[in-house]
Amino acid sequence: MKKNRYLLCLLVCGFFLYFAVPRLNIFGEGLEGIFAISWLAFALIVIAGNLTSLLYSPKKSVPSTSIQVQERKRSRAINR
Repeated sequence: MKKNRYLLCLLVCGFFLYFAVPRLNIFGEGLEGIFAISWLAFALIVIAGNLTSLLYSPKKSVPSTSIQVQERKRSRAINR
């Protein structure tokens, strides 16, 4: 379920970049250039974070029910 969210965030970020890049003036003077460069830098950070989460998320293994029962018994014994 989380992978769908990361993929959706990547698509939304790509959509924003598709519309913003032609309108941003990187070589503009003053605040215009600073805003364009900082906006693109934050967009790249968002893309990198979502790609990292999407590609390197740990795989969850489903333990068998007998192992879960044994772990519950152990935890109950330790807590007493």
